[in-house]
Amino acid sequence: MDREPGLSVRLKLTLSYAGFLMLAGGLLLAVVWVFLLRYVPEEIYFPERGEPGWPGTPGPHVPDRSDLVAAFGPKVAAVLVVLLLFGLVGGWVLAGSMLAPLQRITNATRLAANGSLSHRIHLEGRQDEFRELADAFDTMLARIESHNAEQQRFAANASHELRTPLAITQTLLDVARSDPDRDPGELVDRLHFVNTRAIDLTEALLLLSRADQRSFDRDHVDLSLIAEEAAETLLPLAEKRGITIETSGDITPAVGSHALLLQLTTNLVHNAIVHNLPDQGTVWVTTRVHPKSVVLTVENTGQKLSPQLVSTLVEPFQRGTRRIRDDHAGAGLGLAIVKSIAQAHDGTLNLTRRAGGGLRVTVQLPAAPPPQPTVSGAEPGVRRSR
Repeated sequence: MDREPGLSVRLKLTLSYAGFLMLAGGLLLAVVWVFLLRYVPEEIYFPERGEPGWPGTPGPHVPDRSDLVAAFGPKVAAVLVVLLLFGLVGGWVLAGSMLAPLQRITNATRLAANGSLSHRIHLEGRQDEFRELADAFDTMLARIESHNAEQQRFAANASHELRTPLAITQTLLDVARSDPDRDPGELVDRLHFVNTRAIDLTEALLLLSRADQRSFDRDHVDLSLIAEEAAETLLPLAEKRGITIETSGDITPAVGSHALLLQLTTNLVHNAIVHNLPDQGTVWVTTRVHPKSVVLTVENTGQKLSPQLVSTLVEPFQRGTRRIRDDHAGAGLGLAIVKSIAQAHDGTLNLTRRAGGGLRVTVQLPAAPPPQPTVSGAEPGVRRSR
């Protein structure tokens, strides 16, 4: 929608500055007129010859109010004109100096709108409103640039991961077409496996997008119950691999999506089982409550990890030291989903390597607000004991 051109901010400030300067000059003249000139008589009377008080010879002329107005009127008008010109010129220069930082911010905004996210303002000078605005804009640009780079990298990785099962499916179909005598049962099993991996990857991508958009309802949940549910669900997988799962902790009230927090915990426990020592590994799942936060910790035994590897595990499609290709291998999105769900719940994710091998993952979420006091006479709620 086109808008009609109007006065620039600089011109408005210039006119305002000149107007206030003229108003101050006018008020000063009004004060002079009211408090000084009113004491000057409008006309001084000299007695004529023969009248009482006639001194015989006329004395010197004494100026009255009309004489003062006639003498100072043109000078006052000239001073007001000079004051107006000074106000316009000074206001224009002063407004330009004041708005120079805003012009730099505007130019940076135009560059960002055209796709240049690497530009920064780096406004110098003292900490004032323009400096705060410029620093906030630089911070916003840095976050947008980082998020954009992460999205591009994620899209490239997702395209590659989705292309892999499709290419495998195409290869299997080509083999089946060129070799009609091949056992169809084996082909169907392999196609079913590849298709299942593709479906799991697609669902993981959808879940990650849902967590990033924060499009979910928030309810009061108990993180300790969610941890127990995830451990019980994955207990058969742990028993199959000879892994022991130990859960402990306190009641941890939080606010969030039960489904997403269950997915978060399930991903952590699943990773702790898969990336573990076979037949002798252990997974510890603990919950703790603090005055303003609740903490979920999942740690496991396993191989020793380098700090460089640990720092990259939360990136999408990272699978640790090697790519795992068994029936329970994920798409490399487990910890990326955990990070997105934690951030969507205003929480944090922290990964640290254990000295004896393995990984410790800590998720910290805001604690649920304390319950409102019950009405007098009402029975208190029953608290679950563990």
